[in-house]
Amino acid sequence: MAELFCIGTLQGASGYPHAELCAKWAFVSGDAWELVEGEESGQTQVDVPGEDERYTVWSHPIDVHYTTRSLSGWPKLVFQVFRQDMFGRNELYGYGFVHVPTTPGTHVLEVATWRPAGTLMDQVWSFFLGATPQLKSMDLIHNPSDRFRLHTIAMGKIHITLSIAVRGFEKHGVSL
Repeated sequence: MAELFCIGTLQGASGYPHAELCAKWAFVSGDAWELVEGEESGQTQVDVPGEDERYTVWSHPIDVHYTTRSLSGWPKLVFQVFRQDMFGRNELYGYGFVHVPTTPGTHVLEVATWRPAGTLMDQVWSFFLGATPQLKSMDLIHNPSDRFRLHTIAMGKIHITLSIAVRGFEKHGVSL
């Protein structure tokens, strides 16, 4: 079987209205992909920056090892970003995803994030209570089927460094 190794770091985030952020992340892959080692999902700590609030620092490790029988369903990294307020409440700040690079080597990735805009009443509710609209199905984050119908607001970016190593794809006629 062909193997894929992803080793890297969720460096942090920038461009958000506030910097007290954490992120939930998960790898999503097709049925032919099997996780051999590592954590397929996780959550960063909440960073409370000191003076420079332009950048949230997480330095959260990622390390997974997959085997596969098919290129179909190549892994993606899916994110949910939350802001924690001074009362400990978590407010959704964005969703995003990125395809795991298909070429071996070290890659510096930026993931643009967005959140549902909701109705005018949802926006008023969000302004006063911090309760933003959320998706009912997390599949909408990375599946393009119904996402085009959403009205969204652009949020910040997640910064990732990801090193990719592959083994055994040549045996199956795939040159990466």
